[in-house]
Amino acid sequence: MTDFPSISGKQLIKLLDKDGWEIKRKTKHVMSLSKYFPELKRTLVTIIPDKNKPLTETTLGMILGLHQTRIGKKGLKALIDEYGLH
Repeated sequence: MTDFPSISGKQLIKLLDKDGWEIKRKTKHVMSLSKYFPELKRTLVTIIPDKNKPLTETTLGMILGLHQTRIGKKGLKALIDEYGLH
């Protein structure tokens, strides 16, 4: 997983928002996002640190994995290519 770009929690939240994820809950340090997947017949939920500090590779890998967003490394790169990092 060393090919991940350096991305902050705030940047990832913005990308997921543009990808159709809904912000469900916001606290001082984290944000909860959810998205319904008809093919799975379920809603996936992820919690992302709402910080400007870059996410660690481990944290980013867990967020992009099957249990949280199912986006994966290629999906993240596609979102960055489409929307850019701001």
